[in-house]
Amino acid sequence: MSARPLPILSVLEVRALAVLVEKERTVPDTYPLTLNALTAGCNQKSSRYPLMNATETEVQGAIDALKRHSLVIESSGGRVMRYAQNVKRVLEVPSQSVALLATLALRGAQTAGELRINCDRLNRFSDVSAVEGFLHEMADRPAGALVAELSRQRGARETRWVHLLSGPAPEEAVEAALAGSPAPSAPGASSRTIGTAGANASRAEVGEGAGLAGTGSASNLPPPDADALHARVAALEDEIALLSATVRQLCAELGFAYGLSPATDPQAERAALRRSEAPAAGTCPGPHETRSTGGSSY
Repeated sequence: MSARPLPILSVLEVRALAVLVEKERTVPDTYPLTLNALTAGCNQKSSRYPLMNATETEVQGAIDALKRHSLVIESSGGRVMRYAQNVKRVLEVPSQSVALLATLALRGAQTAGELRINCDRLNRFSDVSAVEGFLHEMADRPAGALVAELSRQRGARETRWVHLLSGPAPEEAVEAALAGSPAPSAPGASSRTIGTAGANASRAEVGEGAGLAGTGSASNLPPPDADALHARVAALEDEIALLSATVRQLCAELGFAYGLSPATDPQAERAALRRSEAPAAGTCPGPHETRSTGGSSY
């Protein structure tokens, strides 16, 4: 049976589908998800790009659209309806590819190395080449590419990948977003109209948990704003000046010149020799030593 053609999904539909994939692996005890839990996952502030503020009504509309493509399955659990994803069966791709798709949909454009780290909770890949193998397989999918590789950015060592669940993205728009445009915050229904470039573009996230913490190499980060860079340099210079003054004070207290180690400072060597020759506190003088106290010796 041949794979189905790729349906074009809205940004909110992609987010809801990716959240279902993520939560199936990370919180299996509460999966399938209720509408409330799915909405919370869509609006999650960490490990998400773009940020959203969708209502339950809007998420329900996204679920209904996904159900028409059989990408979501509805089931009754207790008093509320629950929802599960059906990506692997509909798109006929392996679970590793589903995990990569979900990570791209949740976090935006990423390198293969970043994907390997960010995808670890969904699927553990042995190395970057394994990630690249599944990415190229999805890019060459006969029924329609699911991902695309962007051109290498200037100064970058690796190329980035984007998902195509919302249709082909204009590469120049994606690269412009990667160069430093702020992350849009999608307010519910308007999240459906965010351009694919905004949906697929990736912020440079430093120290974000996820695992996304420190996931990008320094060469892949967008160039900082010039004013912000000057401010950081000035702050660093102030810190260096403070540290230098502290070191000078310590050197003066220890008795050697600033900029010289005790091993190369003659004055410090003499001070160290005097300290080593002085009798330790509480020791008695030897048989040939005298100690004066108040003018008398004994």
